[in-house]
Amino acid sequence: MKALVTGGGGFLGRYIVEQLLARGDDVAILSRGHYPDLATQGVTVIQGDITNAATVIQACMGMETVFHVAARPGVWGTWNSFYQPNVLGTQNIVAACQEEGVTKLVYTSSPSVIFDNQAHEGADESLPYPLEFENMYSHTKALAEQVVIKANGKQGLATVSLRPHLIWGPRDTQLLPRLLARAQAGRLIQVGDGTNKVDLTYVEDAARAHLLAADALGPDSPVAGSVYFISQDEPVLLWPWTSELLQQLKLPPIKRRVSKVVARAVGGVLEACYYILRLPGEPPMTRFLGSVLAMSHYYDISKAKQDFGYKPQYSMAAALAKTLAEMKKERGRKGENNG
Repeated sequence: MKALVTGGGGFLGRYIVEQLLARGDDVAILSRGHYPDLATQGVTVIQGDITNAATVIQACMGMETVFHVAARPGVWGTWNSFYQPNVLGTQNIVAACQEEGVTKLVYTSSPSVIFDNQAHEGADESLPYPLEFENMYSHTKALAEQVVIKANGKQGLATVSLRPHLIWGPRDTQLLPRLLARAQAGRLIQVGDGTNKVDLTYVEDAARAHLLAADALGPDSPVAGSVYFISQDEPVLLWPWTSELLQQLKLPPIKRRVSKVVARAVGGVLEACYYILRLPGEPPMTRFLGSVLAMSHYYDISKAKQDFGYKPQYSMAAALAKTLAEMKKERGRKGENNG
C-alpha cells in the first residue's frame, strides 16, 4: 500500500505510520512540523498545512490510501481556528483524493460529534448528530465527518470514518498531559458523583483499527460510507480510574468534588468572561467539559468487529501497565538530562 498520513508526526498519526512501516507499506506524511527521525526510517516527509489546497494535492499524488488524522483539538478557541483545519482542511483532502485518483480515505473522527448532553450507555452508530453543539471542536469534526461520508463512491473514492474515544497511551500529547498537569498543580476537581463510565482507546489499538478499516475498505464493502465507534470495549469508572493513575504516578489525589450542575454553571460564566474579555488561554471549565466529566459515554463497537474484524489487542489493565512503564522511563530520562 502507498499511503499518506496527515498529521503523521502527531500522537495517533505516528502510531499509524509505525504500523504501516512494520508491515512494509510505502508511507508519506503531511504535517506542519519536520520529522527527521521519520525520514531516516524511509518516510517521505511533506511539510505543509492541510488548509493549503495546492500542498494537499501535491501530497496526495500517487497515493492509494489516505489516513486523514490531522485536526485542531481542544475545548476553546475561535470558530475560524477550528473550522479552517477541521472542515476546510478535510474538504481539501477529499478534493485532492478525487483529483489524484486516491481510492481509499480513512478519516479520524470522534464520538464527540454526536454528544448531545445526554448519557450514552452502549450507544451505537444510529445515534444522530445533535441539533446544537456546545463545543467548536465537536461541531467542526461533525461537519468534516459529513463531508467524508458524502464523498463516498464519488470519483472512485471509498471513504470511512472512525470514532476512537479518548485516545491515550505512551507519547500522549493531549489527554494524559493535561490531566496530570492539573493534578500536579492541585487543580483537578472531580465532577459528578464518580459513578460515570467512559470508554477509552489505547493508541496502538486505535492505530490498528485504522489499518484494518483501510484493508477492508472498497466500493462494495459495508465499510464504505460508514462510521464506526472504536474503543477498548472495556468502559471504566472515570474517576476511580483517574485516581488509580495518579496514585501509580505518586501525584496528589483528587480532594475536591462538584456536581455537574455547578460545573456547568461555572463553565458558562467562565466561557462568557473569556469571550467578552478576550482572555488568553482557555477556561479551566466549560459547559461541555462539565457534562463529559460527569456523565457516562461508552459505545457499542459490534459494527467494527463485524465489518472489519476490529478487536482490541490490549486489556485496559495491560494498556495502563505499558503506559505507566513508558511514562516512568521518560521521567527517568528527563531526570538524567536535568542532572
